[in-house]
Amino acid sequence: MAEFYFDTNEVLNNIQILNAGDRVFLSGVVYTARDAAHKRIKEMIDNNQDTPFPLNDSFVYYAGPTPTPEGLAIGSCGPTTSSRMDFYAPLFLDMGLKGMIGKGPRNQDVIDAIIRNKAIYFCATGGAGALASKCIVSCDVIAFDDLGCESVKKLVFKEFPLIVGIDSEGNTIF
Repeated sequence: MAEFYFDTNEVLNNIQILNAGDRVFLSGVVYTARDAAHKRIKEMIDNNQDTPFPLNDSFVYYAGPTPTPEGLAIGSCGPTTSSRMDFYAPLFLDMGLKGMIGKGPRNQDVIDAIIRNKAIYFCATGGAGALASKCIVSCDVIAFDDLGCESVKKLVFKEFPLIVGIDSEGNTIF
């Protein structure tokens, strides 16, 4: 297995060289969205409204950070179970989403959409949200503030440790 230090743009340009099991230390802009936010984003798409962030060439982290302690960029920010977003993922991938970050396996529809769209699924370490937060240098709520920890946030990662869970060819660590 290989190890890479990539920013999000470099991942876009190198997605096809990444293989299931590779380690990636990711830097750059990533958006958070969980169940409730996914539902609202889908409703926006269905109603031909602009989404809170451009899906095309974006990365989404399935996380609901805890409140931010004073002096830090973010509170604990570990991944949530990705399968809860499987209903929405194929549509978002078909609209240009390039990367997803979470934990656990994905269903076959999501794997097929990853292959079809030459996208990627990264896994973050569950149960280590406090450590993960040390790799996040900024956090801004950009949509659905009423959802609290499930609001959509724009994060900036610096060498956030990930493993390629499903590569662009559909190979999986699961």
